[in-house]
Amino acid sequence: MITLIRSVLYAKPIMWLLFIINLLGTIYGYYWYKGQLSITDPIYYIFVPDSPTASLFFTFALLGWLLGKNWRLIEALALVTLVKYGLWAVVMNLLTIGVDGPLDPIGWMLVISHFGMAVQAILYFPWYRFSWIALAIAAIWTLHNDVIDYVFGQMPIYRSLLQFAPQIGYFTFWLSIACILIAALNISEKRYMSFENSHKTR
Repeated sequence: MITLIRSVLYAKPIMWLLFIINLLGTIYGYYWYKGQLSITDPIYYIFVPDSPTASLFFTFALLGWLLGKNWRLIEALALVTLVKYGLWAVVMNLLTIGVDGPLDPIGWMLVISHFGMAVQAILYFPWYRFSWIALAIAAIWTLHNDVIDYVFGQMPIYRSLLQFAPQIGYFTFWLSIACILIAALNISEKRYMSFENSHKTR
C-alpha cells in the first residue's frame, strides 16, 4: 500500500499537477490578502500573507524536486510553514463557529484547502533534505513572524477573533515549536528514501 501511494504521489505528472495547483493557490492567496495589505505599513508586507508565502515555499520545493534538485532552505521553510499555517487556518476558521455560528461555503473552502496544505507537506516528508542550519534559519523566520503578528499586530484579520489575540498568539507560538520539531525529526531520524532512488519510481 505504501509503495502504491508513493508511486502515485511521486509520479512526475502528479507532481507537475500539484505544482500548478500550488502556484495558482499561491497567487489567489496573495489576492485574498489585498484588503489587509492595503492598510498595512509596507515594512510588514512580507510578513502579512502567511499562508500564500508558505505555499510559495512549497511550490518552489516541488519545482526543485521536479528538476532533480534540493533547495534546502526552501524545503525547510516549506515544511515548517506549510504545516503551521495550514493547521492554524483550520483551527481559526473552526473557532469562528463558536463566535459567529456555522461557516459559510467560503469558510469551509478555507478549512479544506488549508488542511490540504498541511497534509501535502507531510506526504512529501521523505523528499526533504535540509540541514540543521537551514532548519535554524526557518525556525528564526517562523518565530520572528509570530512576533510581527502578535507583538506588532499584523496577524491575519479574523475580526470576530481579535478579542482572543493573546490566546491565539500563545497557541501560535507553540504550534510553531511543534512544526519546527517535526522538521527536526526529518533530520535526526533520517527517515527518507534516497533522492536517487525516489527518482527511479517516476
